[in-house]
Amino acid sequence: MVKKIKTEQLQLGMYIHDFNCGWLDHPFLKSRLKVTDEKLIEKIESYGICEVYIDTQKGIDIADAPTKDEIKREIQSRLRDVYVTEVETDCEVPIKEEIVRAKAIRQEAKETIKSIMNDIRFGRNIERGKVEEIVDKMAVSIFRNQDALLSLSKIRKIDEYTYAHSVSVCALMLAFGKHLGFKSQELREAGIGAMLHDIGKIKVPLEIINKRGTLSDEEIKLVREHVRFGCAMLEETSGISETSILVAAEHHERVDGMGYPNGLSGDDISRYGKAAAIIDVYDSMTSNRSYRNRIPATDALGKLFEWSKLNFDGRLVQEFVRCIGIYPIGSLVYLESGLLAVVISHGIKSLLHPIIRVIFDTKKNSYIRPYDIDLAQESDESGGDMIISYASPDQWNVTPEIYL
Repeated sequence: MVKKIKTEQLQLGMYIHDFNCGWLDHPFLKSRLKVTDEKLIEKIESYGICEVYIDTQKGIDIADAPTKDEIKREIQSRLRDVYVTEVETDCEVPIKEEIVRAKAIRQEAKETIKSIMNDIRFGRNIERGKVEEIVDKMAVSIFRNQDALLSLSKIRKIDEYTYAHSVSVCALMLAFGKHLGFKSQELREAGIGAMLHDIGKIKVPLEIINKRGTLSDEEIKLVREHVRFGCAMLEETSGISETSILVAAEHHERVDGMGYPNGLSGDDISRYGKAAAIIDVYDSMTSNRSYRNRIPATDALGKLFEWSKLNFDGRLVQEFVRCIGIYPIGSLVYLESGLLAVVISHGIKSLLHPIIRVIFDTKKNSYIRPYDIDLAQESDESGGDMIISYASPDQWNVTPEIYL
């Protein structure tokens, strides 16, 4: 049986099943190992890992520790209140109209961040005007229909992770800031900070950034320094606002004080930093990396809720779920009937019941003529069908965005 315990409860003879720390690349070769040395426990604590899952069949048990299934049910219960919330739909244009423009904007944004990083490599300063111009274009697209730009964030190559991640974090920050009611200048400044939040990684050797194996202690320390490197660059750039710098400076801080680089906690972290932390982790978990595969958005949101007791602002996590939806637009989902569908719109009454476009029959292993279903409606066409889980586009050789 797998149970969750606090790190301080670890004992010799326990078997760690998972470190439960998606926001931190832990310095261990394996995620599953037997605790045979007190120094191992000290090392786990030193990396800010507050909770771990243990396998009681392979090591010592703790009688009153909650099981993994109990934790999952608790998270689902907490999420349910968010899921049933009525969704506000304020799109100016349909997604099929905006997605063509969004593709061009996203490509321009990737080229912009590449150009900025190349400038830094050759000793040139950050051109603030370049960043402002593309952030403004992204913001306009977000206001026309945020789902167009956000749905494209899942399309990326592993070798362009840093560029694509910067663009996606910016898009998510603009959408989240809009949802939270940021004023126009505040939204622009937060977007600039999000676009440049990882700019300091240009000072970290590429072989460490893209390393497939586990990072050493020294390599982890160097990777963590990207925050200080980036802040120094932004502070030296004329016209970069305090809001933009806070986004970059605090996106790895955690409300329990176990983040970095300054170990800030609670209200010492700005609202911009707290929002950036949620967004950065969400996009990282839902993206393929050179050393790990992405996880479904539903699982990532569940992890954010689980970690909000320690790492994140719980209220902001709830608002983030309301902003992007439990089934983000462009997601491929598996239905109880065996059909595959692409989520094309959030449900009006509940985030659990989006509008979907059915495209594939897994029982017949064949494409079908696409048709739409509003899962909130008990129509004859849907027959009461429901989403069972996410589906892998790669597994089924499906390109979801072409159906939007």
